[in-house]
Amino acid sequence: MPNDDFEKKEYDALIVGSGAGGGMAAYVLATAGLKVLLLEAGRSYDPVKETPMFNLPKDAPLRGGSTPEKPFGFYDATVDGGWQVPGEPYTQASNDRGRRFDWWRARMLGGRTNHWGRISLRMGKYDFKPHSRDGLGFDWPISYEDLAPYYDKTEMLIGVYGTNEGLENTPDSSDGVLLPPPKPRAYELLAKKACDKLGIPVIPSHLAILSERLDHENIPQKLFPDNKLAQEVTQESMKSRAACFWATPCGRGCSIKANFQSTTVLLPPALATGNLDIITDAMVREVTVDKSGNANGVVYIDKNTRQEKFASARAVVVAASAAETSRILLNSKSTLFPDGLANGSGVVGKYLMDTVGAGIGGQIPALENMPAHNEDGASAMHMYMPWWLYKEQLRGDLDFARGYHIEFGGGRSMPGAGAFGGMGDFTSGAYGKDLKEACRRYYGSFVWFDGRGEMIPNEDSYCEIDKNQVDQWGIPVLKFHWKWSDQELNQAAHMHKTFAGIIEGMGGKVTSTVQTDGAKAIINGGAIIHEVGTARMGSNPKDSVLNPYCQSWEVPNLFLTDGAPFVSNADKNPTLTIMALAWRTCDYIVDQFKKRNI
Repeated sequence: MPNDDFEKKEYDALIVGSGAGGGMAAYVLATAGLKVLLLEAGRSYDPVKETPMFNLPKDAPLRGGSTPEKPFGFYDATVDGGWQVPGEPYTQASNDRGRRFDWWRARMLGGRTNHWGRISLRMGKYDFKPHSRDGLGFDWPISYEDLAPYYDKTEMLIGVYGTNEGLENTPDSSDGVLLPPPKPRAYELLAKKACDKLGIPVIPSHLAILSERLDHENIPQKLFPDNKLAQEVTQESMKSRAACFWATPCGRGCSIKANFQSTTVLLPPALATGNLDIITDAMVREVTVDKSGNANGVVYIDKNTRQEKFASARAVVVAASAAETSRILLNSKSTLFPDGLANGSGVVGKYLMDTVGAGIGGQIPALENMPAHNEDGASAMHMYMPWWLYKEQLRGDLDFARGYHIEFGGGRSMPGAGAFGGMGDFTSGAYGKDLKEACRRYYGSFVWFDGRGEMIPNEDSYCEIDKNQVDQWGIPVLKFHWKWSDQELNQAAHMHKTFAGIIEGMGGKVTSTVQTDGAKAIINGGAIIHEVGTARMGSNPKDSVLNPYCQSWEVPNLFLTDGAPFVSNADKNPTLTIMALAWRTCDYIVDQFKKRNI
């Protein structure tokens, strides 16, 4: 359908963004019977047709290695986007180390869900009430119990493997929700053996990958007991998904739909309802309001024609990614909202957060000369370490207030570009036959550990409109201000010390520099791509943008369903929470339509 025809249709809801939050909003609202228009700034993308799942490194430039344009390798599913998007700059208030925020954007249908690591961890009870626990940051206006049913539904819909372990602040799923995890690999078992002695739990990871096919006969009825349309389209979608055959990297996308991507799991059933229309290459500039202050649509740039266009709906849902969402709100100025839409509190753009990241590697002699063996499994972790020092932290035994979990890797998967990097420290300058023998000896004996920690929101980390620059579409760009606090820096130093202890406990040698100065251990803001905050929910319109249903306090038909509403950023990777929160918000939107409040 030509874009002009979309402009003539009447929609109930208009969604900006098609990733985790936008895709879930489209799915829930369309299956509920609402007429929905979704605008995506990037190009159309179909993993079933486009993924290079089976391509070999030898067939790619630089053997598939990373480049500034493709930092995660030539075959990464992000076909358009990255930390730099041509023609769409952003600026930094400071380029000093530790003061930058590097902003990742995926300009493609499905957004970051095409690229992400599929790690799907629930936030725990402590994570929703951090200020009440230690006096720092802010409490969410909702509790774990409010979101738990939506965690269950989201996990059943997208398919998450893992186990229930009953650990502190590491919530269990309801019985029957999780899929069975794959077996641990040799290096993971060796790490567990070392961690057992250190008192660090090592448990099956939770990843959004189908270890077996979903129960398409029963799950749709559990998700939508009173909605036949939702049952039918969800059942057909689940039938189209195969279980993972443990052979290709998830980061390339998945043509058999075994991993979760918005483009294979959320948008297809939403389209199948007949209630969803999608316009790609639609760069939204602002949300518009009528005389009464209600949102009535958005102005966007058609990137193919460079023409400015308008689309309208009874409700507007913005899910463009946390910072992009705030950019749209801050650029939506009017006489009613001179400081930007929904920004009466002045909080839009404030309290930007990412995940704390730091890591080191090591070499393990016990893993040298390993005989060829089966390492089939997901392209990511089969096991991980959840945070384990809650009690010590509460007592004040540590010099940082919030925890981190540990992600780790190793093994003998298919070598890619750089696979033998660093080998020279062990081969004594060998070449020819000796070098080949050394490669066989050492390949698979290297491990690495990465921490993913909670950042406490602070007033020095935020984004605002840069008044001196616009992008190629004429839209004012964002300027980022960033600063880690001592809480995060001390946490990063603790990560290094812990990882060194694990490597040594495995009988290995640390191959990285172990930093005692957290400022040297921590990586730049934005590097982990867990951008959340900037339009937080709250209990008081004076200090928050949204109410507990992610509804604007000031514009009652405006909702946000990406990471922008986050009040804190627990060490748990945010995508699962974004989707659960989006589902809860959209149930509320549907209820408001039924009550004729919208």
